[in-house]
Amino acid sequence: MNRDAFLAELVEEIRARGARHIGVDGVDGAGKTWLADELAERIDGSARIRADDFLNPPEVRYRLGRDSPEGFFLDSFDYDRFQRAIAEASSPVVIADGIFLHRNELVGLWDYSVWLQVPFDISIPRGAARGYGFGSPDPDAPSNRRYVEGQRLYIARCEPQSRASVVVDNTDLADPARVEARET
Repeated sequence: MNRDAFLAELVEEIRARGARHIGVDGVDGAGKTWLADELAERIDGSARIRADDFLNPPEVRYRLGRDSPEGFFLDSFDYDRFQRAIAEASSPVVIADGIFLHRNELVGLWDYSVWLQVPFDISIPRGAARGYGFGSPDPDAPSNRRYVEGQRLYIARCEPQSRASVVVDNTDLADPARVEARET
């Protein structure tokens, strides 16, 4: 399905559910920000919130070490501030994007959520090309261990693909494909 048709379908589903809080989740480089921005352009009166704006300070983020995958998964974000920002938004619809949005403490926020499924051999080079701080486009590079393994921990512990309203293969940005849909 081409991207415009895919977006129209998602917007239709979001409107049909009367969803107010929409989460767009996926690994780094999956296309979360791009998709969330596109949805916001198509949904009147929506506000955008980015999890990346709610990073914990370095002393919290790196308490388990700068290379720790567990630390990346557990300590990257201030979820209390993130949740407050969503709850206090004055817009009728809030569209948030970020990694780890289907964690236990966040999954209940979403009236509708998307898990963008993209393999690391696509997402890491994509993220590296966009300057996301990866030391290498190689997912197996030591400089990417914190990020790749931290996201693998998240996927294993939280199973975002089973918690999302819709799972989308976003490997080809021009031609996203629905993998499965669920009622939430």
